[in-house]
Amino acid sequence: MPSSPSVLVLYRLKPAILADLAGRFRLLDSHASPLPLDAFLVAAAAGDDPPRAAVVPGSGVVRIDAAFLDAVPSLGCIVSVSAGLNHVDLPECARRGVVVANAAGIYSADVADYAVGLLIDVLRGVSAGDRFLRRRGEFFSPLGSRLGGRRIGIIGLGSIGSAIARRLEAFGCIVSYHSRRQKHGVSYGYHPTALDLAAGSDVLLVACALTAETRHVVDRAVLDALGSGGVVVNVARGANVDEAELVRALAEGRIAGAGLEVFEDEPNVPAQLLGMENVVLTHHQAVFTPEAMADLDRLVVGNLEAFFAATPLLTPVLFFD
Repeated sequence: MPSSPSVLVLYRLKPAILADLAGRFRLLDSHASPLPLDAFLVAAAAGDDPPRAAVVPGSGVVRIDAAFLDAVPSLGCIVSVSAGLNHVDLPECARRGVVVANAAGIYSADVADYAVGLLIDVLRGVSAGDRFLRRRGEFFSPLGSRLGGRRIGIIGLGSIGSAIARRLEAFGCIVSYHSRRQKHGVSYGYHPTALDLAAGSDVLLVACALTAETRHVVDRAVLDALGSGGVVVNVARGANVDEAELVRALAEGRIAGAGLEVFEDEPNVPAQLLGMENVVLTHHQAVFTPEAMADLDRLVVGNLEAFFAATPLLTPVLFFD
């Protein structure tokens, strides 16, 4: 009877997912090893049955680049548990014939819900009121702002951005967007640059992938174009926003508030943000629902089984030079 194929696991999976995988594959789990990552990879590669696939985190803690692939040359498949792929060198994977799968689509609804929640919280001061009541035992009733009728500018109209747009339409918001290219078949207004989008928006909602082109896509000029009544909500990657400029804009009153789910130097959060009542902060948790984790379990298993069966991956990432 053939042995189970070996899979490198570099992401701290939930116990139920890990148990499911362990019933199908021989797992080489970095979190169950006392070795530092570099030594763990060397040991895994030197084994009698080196891993042909790897399950990797999406936070950038592990970068899938030439050095990583040199360390474990047996790998033919990378399965990322995130939708974003800024931690994966796709050209290098393509050059070596290493196929890549991601978690495309499974987080869209949960992140979209979360983005709307952050925006409502910033506009209506929900968290600020909660903090005041807990500290003082008194009611806190500043004037909030109505969501309906707001001009929402979405940077990145992919699956998450589109789901956010649909939700905000239901609130009576006016949605427009900026993406790499104009989307056909959508009714939202298109702006060729983030600067143009900000100039015509009350809220900038960042939902794009992090690439060389979108790093600091929200910079000082964009923040100034958004203006003193504007709000920034970021559910993409921290580096999509120039965080230092965002902190300055908030401190100087050049924008009205922010809802931040991601940060540029995670897990670190700028100290100035922690004392701002007009900022809502959470730590990269929008995707964590039981429903999304169950979907992730099925997707990781399905992609691995497809790879080992030499059939098409469920969520392949295609690279075009």
